[in-house]
Amino acid sequence: MTSLRIFFVGGMTSYRALFGWLTPWIFVPTLLVVPVFQILLFAYIGRAANLESDGFYVIGNSLQSAALPCVFAMGHTISGERYQQTLGFILTTPARRLPLFLGRALPVVGNGVVVSVFAFACGVLLLDFDPPLSSLPPLALVIVVTAVSCTGLGLLNGAVGLRIRDTSILSNVILGLLLIFCGVNVPLDELPGWISTTAQGLPLTHGIEAAREVAGGAGLASVRGLVATELAVGAAYLVAGLLLLRYFERQSRRHATLERA
Repeated sequence: MTSLRIFFVGGMTSYRALFGWLTPWIFVPTLLVVPVFQILLFAYIGRAANLESDGFYVIGNSLQSAALPCVFAMGHTISGERYQQTLGFILTTPARRLPLFLGRALPVVGNGVVVSVFAFACGVLLLDFDPPLSSLPPLALVIVVTAVSCTGLGLLNGAVGLRIRDTSILSNVILGLLLIFCGVNVPLDELPGWISTTAQGLPLTHGIEAAREVAGGAGLASVRGLVATELAVGAAYLVAGLLLLRYFERQSRRHATLERA
């Protein structure tokens, strides 16, 4: 019961604090408006250059927008607590680390799904993209799986926060790499071979590919391999993040560097 309380109540409290110290309306321009303009930017670039269809850019950028809250919020799990000088209190509690940090990840996944769905809906309304209604339930599943995968990478980003002073710069670098490497706006087969190979081990890559196939009329059964791979990639980053977090925590205790980087 204690672990469940830490998982649900602790996770929700942490998420509320993420915006509560500022004003909640910042959520709108940062996490809702920016992804929509990103979709419009690349869609109109694609139109001007006679490249891909509007749907190509709507799907790629709407799924990539899920990474925005997932990477930043999980990074803030560490750097934000250090800034508020509460990191030591959290990491010295006897609470199990698994529910402590996975509970913080749960609302972040929901945040990523909301942002991605909103960006996708705006893309459908504003651009020449009309996916079949039958594709919407599978697309919703792909979005959820992609948000989970990005949150796994975000937790790894947060773990690195025990070694660097501020994860915001690293989070921006990660988002830039995902934007370039994962076929968001350029098909993977048109990217250099080493980038395409690297992309296979990154979140978003397989989720975006699955979403594009589903939007093109493919059934969920035909993309289940891609969905399972996306989930496996996210799980690998999640496990790596938890292990690295545990290792850095022990090293910080040993060298008395918990509150500084």
